Amino acid sequence: MKRIVIFASGSGTNAENLIKFFHNRENASVIQVLTNNPRAKVLDRAKQLNVSAFSFNKVAISKTEDVLNLLKASKPDLIVLAGYLWKFPDNILEAFPNKVINVHPALLPNYGGKGMYGMHVHNAIVENKEKETGITIHYVNEHYDEGAIIFQAKCHVNETDTADDVAAKIHKLEMEHFPRVVNQLLS
Repeated sequence: MKRIVIFASGSGTNAENLIKFFHNRENASVIQVLTNNPRAKVLDRAKQLNVSAFSFNKVAISKTEDVLNLLKASKPDLIVLAGYLWKFPDNILEAFPNKVINVHPALLPNYGGKGMYGMHVHNAIVENKEKETGITIHYVNEHYDEGAIIFQAKCHVNETDTADDVAAKIHKLEMEHFPRVVNQLLS
């Protein structure tokens, strides 16, 4: 059975969707959720679904090897960033080469990079009057949003769409495609 560890920073809807998708599957399961936000709703979602969940601080992930050692003990086959907002540390990327993926709320390489996440992306899409946007699932490397692209899905942006409208379309794409792509990577 393949083992998935999820990193998230916020409400955890993508994490919950992944946990539910892999619940009772024979090929893989989510074994742990880690967050940099001790008040993140993802902690409650994970616990309600009987998945161990922990929060950590900046020191534990970037100044010591505490998070790295926790991951080594967990032996994940895949580390999934699902709304995780900090830059992922090189020591974990080196320890788990080609085993860390992220979902980004735009069609990379557009609207990627430091500071481009969540509503920042959706506002930029609307302000620039883009005709389409989407999601990108990609491998994580040492640079924000520059890892190899695994999958993209697109949606149309209407002239009357607000940033909230775009966010809802992106969320729908994430819910539909993210678990399926993770499953394919583990098959």
